[in-house]
Amino acid sequence: MSDQYAKMKKTFLVLISAVTLTACTKSSIPQKSNKEFKVVGYLHSPTHLKTDFQQIDLAQVTDINIAFVNPDTDGNFNIQPAFKEVIAAAHKKQVKVFFSVGGGAPPAHLETLLATSEGRTTLIKGIVNLLDTYGFDGVDIDLENDLLNEHYPPFVSAVSKTVKAKKKTITAALASWNASKIPDSTLAQYDFIHVMSYDATGPWNPQKAGPHSPYSMAVNDFNYFTQMRKVPAARITVGLPFYGYGFNGAPVSMKFKDIIKEYPGSEKKDEIAVGSGTLYYNGISTIENKTRFAREQGAAGVMIWQLLQDTQGENSLLKAINRTAYPSN
Repeated sequence: MSDQYAKMKKTFLVLISAVTLTACTKSSIPQKSNKEFKVVGYLHSPTHLKTDFQQIDLAQVTDINIAFVNPDTDGNFNIQPAFKEVIAAAHKKQVKVFFSVGGGAPPAHLETLLATSEGRTTLIKGIVNLLDTYGFDGVDIDLENDLLNEHYPPFVSAVSKTVKAKKKTITAALASWNASKIPDSTLAQYDFIHVMSYDATGPWNPQKAGPHSPYSMAVNDFNYFTQMRKVPAARITVGLPFYGYGFNGAPVSMKFKDIIKEYPGSEKKDEIAVGSGTLYYNGISTIENKTRFAREQGAAGVMIWQLLQDTQGENSLLKAINRTAYPSN
């Protein structure tokens, strides 16, 4: 991916982040008896963590990644007062909570901090402080684009050593199109890798119209990490999108909740015609099929970007995941 393309995509992700705040519903699905298959949900909540967290049905997830917790220019991590309350509530339901560092549009000074050993040391101290002070179960490293450079491996190695010494977990959000920049020895540092099997295309590249997260992408990405990069399947989660992208006059970006509200019956499809354009997303069947694939392949589970984009009721994608992941419940 070219630097220009990466910058275009990063800029556009800033614009579409505004569509991330919608609610998952409480459900009648019972508390899971088998937590070996992970349902990892990113919770994108920059400012209203407590309110947003209360909209999540903890019976339907095993892990929550709070996105994003990033440092200021001095390397001090931004703290939300609700951290302790949210983590305590999740732990009562046996749900693990992580904080995710970076994102598709991280603060510009993060690159500067990562570029020096002093900056990386400061960041690691901040990570340790979050783990110790608030009781997080671990840290999720979501460094993308320009941050996947020569400073990435030493940072990951240092974080991994420190976090594991505390009996905590380190995970990563990675994609097949950016993991080629990362050595095998660095991938091996992660306890789990959340594979971003989405954004194959998007509004940052309108000339490349088409599905941004087809079933084939999930399969190909899984095979890339497990076969080419030799990451054990039990350390991989298959990424699932709860949003869609439109081209040629269709809405540029929409949450799944809004798609099925605006276009009745769309939950049964993966794309719909809107005027002269097309909106691409994952409907219920594709989400179920991807979840089933992850189970059959012995993957660690599935990962969701992001929980607040789901809908209520029987068309909930999170319910579809749980039906497939835990058929005996």
